[in-house]
Amino acid sequence: MSHSSDISIKVDEETPLNTMPGSADSQTTYTAKKNGCVTTACCQDKHHRKLAVCSIICGISCIGIKALINSVKAEKEVNRELSARFSRRSKRLAITSIVIWLTILALTPILMALISYLVTLKD
Repeated sequence: MSHSSDISIKVDEETPLNTMPGSADSQTTYTAKKNGCVTTACCQDKHHRKLAVCSIICGISCIGIKALINSVKAEKEVNRELSARFSRRSKRLAITSIVIWLTILALTPILMALISYLVTLKD
């Protein structure tokens, strides 16, 4: 007999899932029903804060910091329109940061091979 530790909670769209650190087991999964779709609580980052932090770590840091600043502005903004604008800008900057970093990582060996080839042609 095994008991499932998954707990499902029905939550309206306006009610956020706020958990206190250390108040739940590590295996407990909280889910929310939004527009007929079941989503986990970790995916409720509507201001793209986690994406901005990932772009700082796994992307161009200066662009990622700008994305994080816009994410914080989106959270603090009272006006919904400005909050949505800051949130979209945060998402765009974070994705741009990661894409630029991946492009640099991909192009570096290609450019090194090209330079090596050109040097051998010169000799």
